[in-house]
Amino acid sequence: MKNLLKIMVMLFTAATFAQAGHIMQGVGAVNMSMGGAATAMPLDISGAIQWNPATLSAFEGKILDFSVGAFSSSPELSSSVPAGMMFTGSPAVSGVTEDDRGISPMPALAFVYGKEGSKSTFGISAFGISGFGVTFPQETNLPMDAEGNPNASWNPNDSNPISYPQNMSGFGHIESDYMLLQVSLSWSYEILKGLSLGIQPNINYASLELAPSPISSPSMTLGYPNSDKATAVGFGAQFGLYYASEGGVNIGASYKTAQSFSDFEFNNTYLDGSAAPDTNFNMDYPAILSFGVGYSTNVFDIAFDYRNVDYTNTNGFADKGWTQTGSVQGFGWNDVHIFSAGFQLKLINKLPLRFGYTHSTNPIEDELAFFSIPATAVIKNAVQFGLGYEFSDNFKLNGVYHYGTSGGSTSGNLLNPLLASSTNPYGAIPVTSVGYKMNTSMIMLGLSYNFAK
Repeated sequence: MKNLLKIMVMLFTAATFAQAGHIMQGVGAVNMSMGGAATAMPLDISGAIQWNPATLSAFEGKILDFSVGAFSSSPELSSSVPAGMMFTGSPAVSGVTEDDRGISPMPALAFVYGKEGSKSTFGISAFGISGFGVTFPQETNLPMDAEGNPNASWNPNDSNPISYPQNMSGFGHIESDYMLLQVSLSWSYEILKGLSLGIQPNINYASLELAPSPISSPSMTLGYPNSDKATAVGFGAQFGLYYASEGGVNIGASYKTAQSFSDFEFNNTYLDGSAAPDTNFNMDYPAILSFGVGYSTNVFDIAFDYRNVDYTNTNGFADKGWTQTGSVQGFGWNDVHIFSAGFQLKLINKLPLRFGYTHSTNPIEDELAFFSIPATAVIKNAVQFGLGYEFSDNFKLNGVYHYGTSGGSTSGNLLNPLLASSTNPYGAIPVTSVGYKMNTSMIMLGLSYNFAK
């Protein structure tokens, strides 16, 4: 059982890459194909559990849903400094570093039991609902070697200062890996005909690794240390209401409380292998308020969702700026507003076609862009196309293709804690820049089986 739990944690936290800040826009093949819209449109059990447990009242029987996707992203990190900043007489320097992280799996597993004639429906799920991660290699096109000798082949127009080694005022190799697995027990109860209430306690497991670690205090001679992978456990809940009218109009609302976590306890090591002071860091999962409306006919289903992600009151995201010892206090993110729309066309027998669109606001202010270099997974616009095939009343196969884009770069000044003051609170370095952008793509397949006769 212990080994099975380890395998499950490894699988479901292997690769979760967020679309809205560090929040997944959808869960499972069907919900992703609808742009994540499910608060009032329960087309599948995974989307229902994730966004509004009250909608589980729409399902009967014993239903198992499993999806797995192949996800890829292409973050780019850029920076520039003006002439004369590197050394006396140096030219202006600028460059781009591409992420070299490969394709990763994205699984989702859910099971629902609804007895015919019963007012209660129950569900259990294991979803990777949140994450971010980058792997930016260290710059090799440097103005000088380790001994300080000039490099005659150095090209300042293709050299990224933020990726220089730490002894040259860069960060060197930059890598981050954050994953959050949520296991939920869901209960939906039909209060009146068409009106249901949902309650869902959540147990969460998260892991975080940073290299170098900006939340650790740097050494004046050895720079920022690397952290090992630390874990934390969190708890929270979700509540929902759902009304399905006889005319096909549905409305829904849900509230997922902030998921409160224990501290990440990092063991740190400097680049020379020597031990660095340990660091504790608390990072919770934000509260999410969702509203949805849907309309169903024999020909089509259409759904719209709005979500507010409360980063401004979440530990790890609300704080911003530097500590007195030069470590980062937090990301300093604003709330995210998410608009999701999905359309399912049912003209072809047993072959529904689905189209989804998701728009998210950017939580990162330009002046704080520097602090979010380890968490660049902010997608402004995403489109999805999916379809399903009903082999029988019991067995269904679903697929989706996703493409997302950040819609341009998030950019601001390079920052230095030694320059922070009352008039320059974040230590902005004039005439410098740092920015990042990314695209994402994914193919996902899902299987749904109803054990009812």
